[in-house]
Amino acid sequence: MSNDFNSNSRSGYRAKRKKTNLVLNSLIVIVLLLIIFVAYNIFASGSDDKAAPKKQEPKTEQKETVHKEDKEKIKNKVVKKDDNSSDDVKKDDKSSDKVTEEDQQSEEASTPEKADESQAVVSDDGKTIENPSWKPVGTTQTGEHTPVYSGVDWEEMLNAISYATGVDKNNMTVHWLGRDQSKANASVGTIAAKDTKQKYKVFIEWVDGQGWKPTKVINLAD
Repeated sequence: MSNDFNSNSRSGYRAKRKKTNLVLNSLIVIVLLLIIFVAYNIFASGSDDKAAPKKQEPKTEQKETVHKEDKEKIKNKVVKKDDNSSDDVKKDDKSSDKVTEEDQQSEEASTPEKADESQAVVSDDGKTIENPSWKPVGTTQTGEHTPVYSGVDWEEMLNAISYATGVDKNNMTVHWLGRDQSKANASVGTIAAKDTKQKYKVFIEWVDGQGWKPTKVINLAD
């Protein structure tokens, strides 16, 4: 009798355990399904909220009309600026023309007239030339003058040497240019033409208010 009771109790215990396991497994499955359902709803609602602002179509027409008005205003401004710029260009052209005319007049005023070669006195050996028709080349310097062998004074000395020899300053090599000890406020320079290699020794003197004036040119042998 005792063996039958024990076997019955064991089988009953196993049956109850199976039922409890079944119930627990079913509950676990239900909970998992609920979690999946809730998570899906959360993600789905979040994606819908993000996509919702994009469906504001009526404002696009207003934006397009505003953009069109802005473009027309910008075009009108650009046209006005172009008109003003063209007027400014015309004014600049006129002012530049005036500047070039003034520069030409100043250059003509500062450049002495061409010397009269018929008055040139040439030595017997044909090397020394003196011409009383030579004139001062003009100057921008004012006040009491002292020879300065740099800057404006240097350039004006080269202008006088170029005027006497006919050698352009761009074609000129200056070997020496300094004070002429035989005269007050006078200078002497030795130059050569780059193309012909011809050398010259030129004597110049200062004339107050008128600039440097050549007094004598000596053709130096090569």
